[in-house]
Amino acid sequence: MGRRPPRRESDRASRGGPEAALGGRRAAAEAIKAGLARRVLVARGSRETQGLRALAAEAERHGVPVRWVDREAIDALDVPGHQGVAVFVRPRQELDERALGSMPFGPQALVVVLDGITDPQNLGACARSAEAAGAAVLVVRARRAAPLTAAAVRASAGALLHLPVARVPNLTRALERLKDRGFFVAGLDAAGVDMRRAPAPGRPLALVVGSEGQGLSRLVREHCDALVAIPMVGRTASLNASAALAAGLFGYALRA
Repeated sequence: MGRRPPRRESDRASRGGPEAALGGRRAAAEAIKAGLARRVLVARGSRETQGLRALAAEAERHGVPVRWVDREAIDALDVPGHQGVAVFVRPRQELDERALGSMPFGPQALVVVLDGITDPQNLGACARSAEAAGAAVLVVRARRAAPLTAAAVRASAGALLHLPVARVPNLTRALERLKDRGFFVAGLDAAGVDMRRAPAPGRPLALVVGSEGQGLSRLVREHCDALVAIPMVGRTASLNASAALAAGLFGYALRA
């Protein structure tokens, strides 16, 4: 038998999920700590600071290769704020419905559920807000929903390196199973009660946000224990999904 040809970058990226490039020393350090870094690129001529030396040492300790390249090679990746450093990561493997059902949740657990978010950038931005608010998992639909792409990872600013994502075939069934485990399910809906006047939500809590155009689907809305609305006092008629989720998380879900 002849020697197997070396794998191309695209071959490596296709195994086990999309590979994403993130920019910056902090992103590289987080990816290494999370065990998701595949390799790190450092621009030749970068100022060798203590932080850069520590990053290289941490990568070596975890067996992550570090390559020194021309800065143009990192610029070509189109990752903002890279500071001469880029890291290639592979996101965590998505959970299925069974894995979601066996996740251990504490009495104060927070779960974020996305109903019909189809844009990977929006998925990433929602993940960023959810992780910042301390969510235990992000639940998304299996169909007609944004895939976990490299663009989503970049838009999440690294949140998808830490936040588990569960992709389920039936969102209403997943909500019912969460309720069976004691979760209070609240949906963000323009027809709901103003979140400023709504009672503080119970815990554990599942907060559901729909798409910008359609909002919550009918069946998902019917499976919510409460519907709350974000007060809109300006001329803008609506918020995009990630902005609405951020408002719902920090203006309602995290209320004392």
